Amino acid sequence: MRNFTVSAFISLDGVVQAPGGPNEDPSGGFDYGGWTTHYADEVIGAAIDESFARPFDLLLGRNTYDIFAAHWPYVETDPSAEGFSEQDASIAELFNRVTKYVATHSPNTLSWQNSQWLGEDVVATLRDLKKEEGPDLWIWGSSRLIQTLLAADLIDEFQLLFYPLVLGKGKRLFDSGTMPAAFELVKSTASPNGVLIATYKRAGEIQIGSFALDPPSEAELERRKNCS
Repeated sequence: MRNFTVSAFISLDGVVQAPGGPNEDPSGGFDYGGWTTHYADEVIGAAIDESFARPFDLLLGRNTYDIFAAHWPYVETDPSAEGFSEQDASIAELFNRVTKYVATHSPNTLSWQNSQWLGEDVVATLRDLKKEEGPDLWIWGSSRLIQTLLAADLIDEFQLLFYPLVLGKGKRLFDSGTMPAAFELVKSTASPNGVLIATYKRAGEIQIGSFALDPPSEAELERRKNCS
């Protein structure tokens, strides 16, 4: 069975829109594209490199696919060329090589190598993929597709990078269609610039309880009556 992992750069108020640059996704009048760039450091880079060390394929919504397809195939991979970056080149070679599963209404325009259409029924295709043996499926960006995955209860793991800022508006990681689920923290670290990097894995259903007095006070009984 294949695991579905979401990797997301996220603000303290849950926004995941356009973390890498002003032109990534200005929809809805979003003015803060590129809000992660000021916080880049070696700890964040190492965490991302570690996540890429295990086998994976990419699962992408169309907007993120277009952003990646306009960038990674054009990254310089020749060490002798001007502007060469070893880290960027290694990611580019990896992203170009792996399979990209894409949710889109225009499959004929998927020009990036090793791209596959998820079909008309995205959830059914994803459920079939999940049953297969193979590398993990990593979801980067793709906030709309993530909502579909959350509603269908398909996500096994989150790798979240929490940035120390509040954006106030923008597309959020968790929307109203999210299926309730419990997760456990399996790894965490903090970068020198204050970014918290946390990995959560699915941990069954939500367990509920109560810290209320037993039996409840008369004041509590009256409060409950007024809340109903």
